Amino acid sequence: MPIAEGVSFDLTLAWAMLIALSVLIYVILDGFDLGLGMLFAVEKDRKNRDVMMNSVAPVWDGNETWLILGGGGLFAAFPLAYATILPATYIPVIIMLLALIFRGVAFEFRWRTERWKPVWDAAFIGGSTLAAFAQGMILGALLQGLDIDKATRSYVGGGWGWLTPFSLFVGLAVVFGYALLGATWLVMKTEGPLQERMRKRARVLSVITVIFIGLVSIWTPFLQDGYFSRWFTGFGIGLAVLVALVTLLMLALLQLTLRSGGEEVWPFILSLALFALCFVGMGVSMFPYIVPTEITIYEAAAPRASQLFMIVGASVLIPIILIYTGLAYWVFRGKVDPEKGYH
Repeated sequence: MPIAEGVSFDLTLAWAMLIALSVLIYVILDGFDLGLGMLFAVEKDRKNRDVMMNSVAPVWDGNETWLILGGGGLFAAFPLAYATILPATYIPVIIMLLALIFRGVAFEFRWRTERWKPVWDAAFIGGSTLAAFAQGMILGALLQGLDIDKATRSYVGGGWGWLTPFSLFVGLAVVFGYALLGATWLVMKTEGPLQERMRKRARVLSVITVIFIGLVSIWTPFLQDGYFSRWFTGFGIGLAVLVALVTLLMLALLQLTLRSGGEEVWPFILSLALFALCFVGMGVSMFPYIVPTEITIYEAAAPRASQLFMIVGASVLIPIILIYTGLAYWVFRGKVDPEKGYH
């Protein structure tokens, strides 16, 4: 019996979960430093901007490893989905990549000049905001569904099919959500007046983010019949109510911990949990589709032998990535001193 046939567990489901986990880790890790870049716009003091950037300097580039892993995993494990989603979202994907490039260049170059520092600061703010907005538009385009030719399983919606009121709205939601992550990260990593300002901003951003979550959650079921039946019939109704109550509970806890002067870590943890809850809700809406509601994960999957070959490599590579990521955050776990860096 071939080795691929001897594997009893569901490799397609395993790969779907692995890619979903990679995307979630990327959103969590890169989300807060994109949010930090957006908060540059409301923090004018140069010294405070230096402190903000120093808080992510040791880890920001490693965070984007998970974006590459998610995209590469989609190409390798679900080639049909990759060939369908990418043509449908070429423009926002290119916008996102260019924004990330400009942001990365600004990250390195702003330290090497005084004359052009305002220009690189603007590039850092613009790149962070545009990257976050583009990611939200890609998500919105995927959730609303793509125009797929049922015979050829190819995208036929045109270059601007992704641009709809819903995708723009989700783009704004992601921008404010990432800004919340950035603010709570800075509550955890800074001290003094800067930390207090971030507490106040996080309180406002948490309310705005939850409002966006609520509106997107109400809007989404009306985009596809499958979404509506999953959330508003039978067991789904109870699940929808439970998710809404948990979201409001998280908001209440966020407000409570942000108003408590002694709480510095919990606001960030609760913000991450809020994103994770949204991600799980999206998974419940979409599963088993990878292109809602046209192509399932099983229809888009690579051959089983290919999945097995790749899972062996991933089982070695992913623990290594997790170890060096965790080590980087552990080493630079303290506060950022304006004069000395981490302590």
